[in-house]
Order: sequence, then C-alpha cells, then structure tokens
Amino acid sequence: MFKKVLIANRGAIACRIIRTLRRMGVGSVAVYSEADAGALFVREADEAVCIGGPRGYLDVDAVLAAAKETGAEAVHPGYGFLSENAAFAEACEAAGVAFIGPTPAQMRDFGLKHRARELASKAGVAMLPGTGLLEQAKDAAVVGFPLMLK
Repeated sequence: MFKKVLIANRGAIACRIIRTLRRMGVGSVAVYSEADAGALFVREADEAVCIGGPRGYLDVDAVLAAAKETGAEAVHPGYGFLSENAAFAEACEAAGVAFIGPTPAQMRDFGLKHRARELASKAGVAMLPGTGLLEQAKDAAVVGFPLMLK
C-alpha cells in the first residue's frame, strides 16, 4: 500500500481520487496550474504543488519533480492528460514512482482500435462487425453504410 499518491489531473476526477485515498488512509498530492490555484481539488488535497501554466498537466518532468519533491510513491493519472501516455508510465518507472494504471505495453496494444481488435480476435473474444485499419478512404466503400469511423 502506498503512503502518498500524486494525482496528475484536475477538477472532479482529482476530487474523487482524493476522497478515495482519504478513505484508504493514503496521503494525496495535487498538482495544479496557476489558473487552478483556488480550485476545490487543490484545497482538498493533503499537499499541492504548482506546475505552472495550463500545459503543466502534460509536463512529464514537472509532474515527476512534484512527486519527488513531496515523496509521493505513486502517480494516479485520472483520465485524459497523461493517462494514456506510455512514455509517461515508463518515465514514472524510471524515476522509481509507481504508475497507477495499465502498463506501457498494454497502452500501446490497446490504445489503437485496430490493434485492440486484432488482439481480441486472436483471443477469441466476440466482437461486433468491423474492419481492421483502412489504408485509404476508398477502402471504406467495402464496409457499407451506415459507417462510423474512429
């Protein structure tokens, strides 16, 4: 069990993570942009570290520096921002900080819909009809309509 977790997110998701950590008896660290200095998640966290402007939420070095500065043993990315960034998860590992989420390999395998479909198909998972990766727009004609592209 971790003693302190840094939340690399903001707003409602950060508040939810803070409440859960508190119920678990785990300390929380919020990182925040200058614009979010007065936000509820900043006030609710046990500790808070400013990471600059709004792009700070995507700044791997700033987030990891905040983890080191506060002694956080793990990073919870919430969703969005760095949550699906395999390089960030690897950087956490390299810095000796646990990443709470999927492994970098899992992110790479399942982050691309066509790759996830390939893996699911190989594993025998039932799937809705669809295609693999379409290389050109004209290839969509073989699918038929209605058509949803992702």
